[in-house]
Amino acid sequence: MSRVLRNPIALAFIAILILILLGSTFSVVPETKQAVITSFGKVQRTVNRYQPGETFGTSHAGLIARVPFFEQIVWVDKRIQSVDMERQQVLSTDQLRLQVDAFARYRIVDPVRMVITARSAENVSDQLRPILGSSLRNELGKRPSAALLSPERSQLMENIAVALNRVARQYGAEVIDVRIKRTDLPEGAPLDSAFDRMRTARQQEARSIQAQGLRNAQLVRADADAEAANIYAEAFGKDPDFYEFYRAMQSYETTFVNNAQTPESGRSSVILSPQNEYLREFTGRR
Repeated sequence: MSRVLRNPIALAFIAILILILLGSTFSVVPETKQAVITSFGKVQRTVNRYQPGETFGTSHAGLIARVPFFEQIVWVDKRIQSVDMERQQVLSTDQLRLQVDAFARYRIVDPVRMVITARSAENVSDQLRPILGSSLRNELGKRPSAALLSPERSQLMENIAVALNRVARQYGAEVIDVRIKRTDLPEGAPLDSAFDRMRTARQQEARSIQAQGLRNAQLVRADADAEAANIYAEAFGKDPDFYEFYRAMQSYETTFVNNAQTPESGRSSVILSPQNEYLREFTGRR
């Protein structure tokens, strides 16, 4: 024994064996993990299993011991996982083809079932991905494309989540929600025709607004002309001479002043005698 203790190589070998033994016996379970301990492929127990409503710091995470070399630990994440769906082409009831991207979020709530059926969370995602695509196609195929932009969208997402959850339970998972990231029209003729319809609809709306504006302008102008006519009539009734003088001044402005402001080629000359009735406001009334 003393000879072994004097040999540094033997001491290093013994230290390595001790470290391996300790590493195979003790493990630290973090807050974010569930530990499923198996022996020869059979589940023996679980540590720090997910509990609904559990607050951080009150779980059973910490140091655990196991039988070295006979028991293995399968780690299962307690956090929410995400599975992205490959872009799918969906045909709505109004015969419009849509390119849809979606994703689902889930959590492993039964780690034992997950280990038995899927072995890992990655395998769970692989199983849920095609189901998500088929459920999305089935739900969108029952509705028009406008449903994605209406309050009906939330009900559609809920139906997809329910269908997906039925499959997720088989793998010890629980679907939290399903969301559509993006919806596009396919490139080419469908997209161009959609843009043409949108452009035509906007042009029709602009013409309708313009026609309504012209109509309102005509009504305002007609009301203003009627009000002006009433004012003129009242003025004529109160002082006919002043009204006649005012109208004559307006006529003179139109005939002489405005005509003088036109370009040289557009001017015209008016020759009237001083006794002309049209100029009587200049000469004074008798």
